[in-house]
Amino acid sequence: MAGGVKQERAVQTRESLLRAAAEVFDEFGYSGASINRILKRAGLTAGALYFHFDSKEDLARAVMNSQPETIVPWLDSRGLQRLVDLTLNWARRLQVDPLLRAGVRLTNEQTSFGLQDASPYEQWVEIMAECLRDAHERGELQAGVEPGEVAAFVVEACTGMQMFSAVVSGRKDLMERVTRMWRLLLPGIAVPAIVARTELGAERALTPLD
Repeated sequence: MAGGVKQERAVQTRESLLRAAAEVFDEFGYSGASINRILKRAGLTAGALYFHFDSKEDLARAVMNSQPETIVPWLDSRGLQRLVDLTLNWARRLQVDPLLRAGVRLTNEQTSFGLQDASPYEQWVEIMAECLRDAHERGELQAGVEPGEVAAFVVEACTGMQMFSAVVSGRKDLMERVTRMWRLLLPGIAVPAIVARTELGAERALTPLD
């Protein structure tokens, strides 16, 4: 019993550190996110931080690689609809979720602080490729469509899209841009019946907002 309580407390402490670090990284960037700022935001000691993370760089990597956790657990759709829902919820949460926003910011800016870690992009590619493999098994894809290739393209497109949207509108129009991407892309990868019934509306973005 005591061991279980300690383990649960450790998980909660790590989550608090990740969330606090994400808020600080989102506000100040990597260079402005001092350990002291993060600890003050989390209300924790340096000992607690270094029990879970070796350094600020290690903490930044954890934030970068936590992006899917903000979306994937909340999805219950399948195949191409799941892939579309993933991107719509990503667009929505980028406006409001510091953990996702900080993960995206750090991933995009990482070379400026000495990192070259492709794993956040690779995570998204694999998650999206799995949706597309499921879509293939369900007969939703046109002949010759390769899941890994399409998944990589969607990650590349979304990466550039959110950067463009951030400058143009502070990401306020990101949902519309994602919807437009799918209107253009779906006819080239999906069979006509699936194109007709795949939902692209903002109501598909239903993940809880903390």
